[in-house]
Amino acid sequence: MATARTANPTSVMGLNKPANGQLKGQPKPANLQSIPSAAAQQPAGPQKGNTDSTDDWKKCLQLPPKDTRMKTSDVTSTKGNEFEDYCLKRELLMGIFEMGWEKPSPVQEESIPIALSGRDILARAKNGTGKSGAYLIPLLERIDLKKDHIQAIVMVPTRELALQMSQISIQLSKHLGGVKVMATTGGTNLRDDIMRLDETVHVIIATPGRILDLVKKGVAKVDKTQMMVMDEADKLLSQDFVILIEEIISFLPKDRQILLYSATFPVSVQKFMAKHLKKPYEINLMEELTLKGITQYYAYVTERQKVHCLNTLFSRLQINQSIIFCNSTQRVELLAKKITQLGYSCFYIHAKMMQEYRNRVFHDFRNGLCRNLVCTDLFTRGIDIQAVNVVINFDFPKSAETYLHRIGRSGRFGHLGLAINLITSEDRFNLKGIEEQLVTDIKPIPSSIDKSLYVAEFHSVDPDDDGGDGEAKQKELGAA
Repeated sequence: MATARTANPTSVMGLNKPANGQLKGQPKPANLQSIPSAAAQQPAGPQKGNTDSTDDWKKCLQLPPKDTRMKTSDVTSTKGNEFEDYCLKRELLMGIFEMGWEKPSPVQEESIPIALSGRDILARAKNGTGKSGAYLIPLLERIDLKKDHIQAIVMVPTRELALQMSQISIQLSKHLGGVKVMATTGGTNLRDDIMRLDETVHVIIATPGRILDLVKKGVAKVDKTQMMVMDEADKLLSQDFVILIEEIISFLPKDRQILLYSATFPVSVQKFMAKHLKKPYEINLMEELTLKGITQYYAYVTERQKVHCLNTLFSRLQINQSIIFCNSTQRVELLAKKITQLGYSCFYIHAKMMQEYRNRVFHDFRNGLCRNLVCTDLFTRGIDIQAVNVVINFDFPKSAETYLHRIGRSGRFGHLGLAINLITSEDRFNLKGIEEQLVTDIKPIPSSIDKSLYVAEFHSVDPDDDGGDGEAKQKELGAA
């Protein structure tokens, strides 16, 4: 039976540099599936001289391995459009296809033509259904290389998401011949950002505090910026950020275009829309909140049983990569240490770590150097790591919104995933409340879990098929 174990407990190495969030048994998990990751793919560009042929340019593309995993209707129930239908520059199409993006997802079909027309957008779609491409593609298409000012700003709530978006933007635009993309976030050297802005920058991807600082200093001149995107808009318009966002908008021209993307739209977003958006085109692809490909279970435990339960899950499940959530930074570090002592490779990440270490952990986990990542809710927003097939709530979240974003780290872009919640007696009412708010079903964990629900090579069950008894699909994986 394939398991999540990556090191024999008797041969575990000592804790390696705990300050950088990397607690390891063996650093690289065996048999980690090679799943194409959009931002991690760095294929070489097509051979020069061949892109002018109207017939042969696609043959010159350096395409990543084809992703053959089953996808759910969250991303497959499209109108049948192709990326070529939107009259995009060929050089941008080359970047799109070399990312492994074959056809637009539903949110991309709705968003791309409207964004290209210059109209404001309010888009509500599930996590992991292609929202990034929905705004980055039209944004890059509209960049005018003859103009050397900042033409677009992408606002995101976390530093890790800013880095991810900048990597995707650079990959998409690599054939466009000179689109300059810059990521700027708090926790990095302000002087480096100031020096970078002395040169031409077309697109800035930023967290609100840092971009506002640069704008106020007169370094980032946004008076000619034509487009502002707000990804994870519900978080950006929470009390933590909304004052900063309002101030940033005051520096933008009156005829700017604003695009809002989020999975949830609380009252704060609606107020902002009424104040700042001009006749926005509204996209709502949220008939249900949770992703169809994610199977959700809970295990009823006491606090003292949690680590033992986690150990049992590791031994029984076929984990490609997992993200394990705790409710505090202290518990993140303690749990990461425990997991390492049990003999499993483990990184950890939280907001109190130095940015340099956060970046290193994020990069290494994304590249498959470790199978398990323990983290706080810092890692719930927009982070897209395709290899993650299991999310475990070691501490159950307090709100439905947090729960939704946490489990959305698995089952990315229509693939299948597993979410397991460790529930104590204090959590049981919260569990019921979240089930009701999200209109979803979180079932008691069975003695065995069918691999076809969350392991790529076993995807033989259609996740959108509601017919049949779910319990009958369970197969015995062996005794603990």
